[in-house]
Order: sequence, then C-alpha cells, then structure tokens
Amino acid sequence: MDLTLFTYLLVVALAFANGTNDVSKAIATLVGSGVTNYRTAIWWGTLWTVAGAGAAALVASAMVKTFSNGLIQTGTALPPTVTLAVLIGAMAWVLFASRTGLPVSTTHALTGAIVGAGLIALSGGGLIWPAIGKKIALPLFLSPFLALAVSLLVHPAVRLLAAKWEGSCLCVIPASRALVAIDSHGGTRTLFQATAFGQPVMAVPAQCDRAGLPGMVVGLDSIHWMSSGLASFARGTNDAPKIVAMLLLGSATAAWPSSFVQMAAFGGVAVAMGLGSYYGGLRVTEVLAEKVTRMDHTEGLSANVTTSMLVLTSGWFGLPVSTTHVSSSAIIGIGLLKGMRAVRWATVRDMVLAWIITLPAAAFLASVTYLILSGVL
Repeated sequence: MDLTLFTYLLVVALAFANGTNDVSKAIATLVGSGVTNYRTAIWWGTLWTVAGAGAAALVASAMVKTFSNGLIQTGTALPPTVTLAVLIGAMAWVLFASRTGLPVSTTHALTGAIVGAGLIALSGGGLIWPAIGKKIALPLFLSPFLALAVSLLVHPAVRLLAAKWEGSCLCVIPASRALVAIDSHGGTRTLFQATAFGQPVMAVPAQCDRAGLPGMVVGLDSIHWMSSGLASFARGTNDAPKIVAMLLLGSATAAWPSSFVQMAAFGGVAVAMGLGSYYGGLRVTEVLAEKVTRMDHTEGLSANVTTSMLVLTSGWFGLPVSTTHVSSSAIIGIGLLKGMRAVRWATVRDMVLAWIITLPAAAFLASVTYLILSGVL
C-alpha cells in the first residue's frame, strides 16, 4: 500500500479513536443532570462534533501549524515512519483508554507520541523543546486549573439567571407574528409584534401550553441543549486540526498541496470523529455523567458554558488545551461548590492518573512502533 494512503487511513483511524473518548466531554452533563438519555445525548454530540471538525478547515490554521511544523526543527529530514509511529502510538493509547472508560486527552497523546518517536528517530535534536514547553506543555498544564476557576465563577451567575428564568418563558406565535413573555403564574405580555409578514420573530422558554398559546417554546432545557452543542462544536474545532496536522508533520510551511486535499483531509477526519463518537462514546460518557459528581440542571449548564468558552477561545488562538482536562475539571469544580464530599474522589484519582500516564504511555508506544516500522519498511 502507498505510504501516503496508509498515513491518511491512520489519521482517519486516530480521528475515530478520538471520537470514542472525547464526545463525552460536552454531553455528559445532559445525561448527568437528567435532561436526556445516553443515546440521544451521544447523537447530539456527534452531530455538532462533525460540524465543528468540518468548520476547523476554515478557522483552525494556527492549530494545524503548531502541530505540523511548530515542534520540529526547520530543515529536519523526517522519515515517514515517524509520522506512522506517532499516529499508531497515539491511537493505541486513546482506544485503550476509551475501552476502559478513562477520559484522556488526544492532545496529550499526540504530544507524547511526537516526543517519543522524535527522541528515537532524531535523538531529540530535531525537536523544538522551547516550543513544546510553551505551546503544548504549559497550556495543557494550566487548563485544568483555569477550567476549575472559571467554573467556580460562572456557576453563581448561571444559577442566578436560571432562578429568574425558571417557570417563565418566551413563546413565538407565528399566526400573530408575535413574541410573548409568560411569567411563572401564567401571565402574558407581548414583547414584540411584527407589522408585516417576513419580519423575523424569535423564541425562548416553557409554559405556552399552560397559557393556552400555540407556538414554539425554548426553555432551560433548550439552553442546556444549545450549550452542549456549542461545547461539542468547540471540541470538533479544537481536536480535528491536531489530527489533520499529522499529514503535514515536519512540513516547512504547513501548506496543503491543494484546497481539494485540505477538504478531503478535514472531511475524512470529521466523518471518522462522528463515527467514533456515535459507536464508541458510551463508556467514557458514563464515567463523566455518573461517577464524578451528581449534577442538577443548572450545574450541568454551567460546566458546558465553561467548556465551550475555554475551548473555543484557545482554538482561535492556536493554544492546544485539552477538552478532556477542561470539561472534567469544570465538572469537578461544580462538585466542589457543594462540598468535598459531593465529589467522588476515587474516580477523580483514576482520571488524573490517566492524564499523567498519557504522555509517557503514548511516547513509549510511538517509540516502540518506530523501531518496529524501521526494521520492516
């Protein structure tokens, strides 16, 4: 088989592995807070993950550059077996973690695999260690603490807004071209009424039936769904470029041969992430939804808002934070607001150990794979 094609297939396989582990990070709160069941939540996360991964082709060039040529010295001759070893090492670890229900970071796995294969193939000399520390290690180290702090700040505000929102709603009434507010007692007030057809009318929350008004309603549940979709979209835009970048690993310019090749790369990765999410995302979702802390509606919403904010911002600036670290730490932060006993520390311990082990485990798998491939190819 042609090495280019084989590399592409491994990139797609890594994207599938990523989906099995990472879809959980944005949808666990939907299940944990009782909004929906596992299958529906996974379907929702899959849909928005694919959308985010596809959009990454347009907005995530900085991330592609960081992982393709930002860690390797310019002019370094990189054997194709290095790329293959990096992909196999990262993929093997992520699949193992998904199988055992451990939420791990694909970003960590790729970084460890690049370092492991690079140390063996280039004797460490071809790696840009300051860039690995500044662009990779530092953001990954800080992201759990940042997510924890942000969740502690965001939740009181979300809880206050939710308390005011509960029992009220906005209802769109197409027949009257109106937007009507309904309070917790069923009282109504017209906020907007279009004078002619064709003017947009938009809706939001929950008691239209009680007030006897026929129209579209969006409530707190709907806002939670939207926050979960946004977090899944953010995860797709954050993870897809790191995986796609492996096709350009060691490239001097991180430039694509053509726009068709770029679209094919991102398209294949997006579809593979979706398939992995839908068919393999249950185990890790169960851990984050049920085994870290109990969540109510508002707490789950707060965790998702924190995750989407941090992941989208970091992706825009090309900072490879781990969605795993951000989402898991946000959920832990929500638990801490209720007291130390509200957090299941045995689960947190296992998660943190998995985070720590990911770097050396992926590095070891990639280095062993490189040695095997060097003797075969």
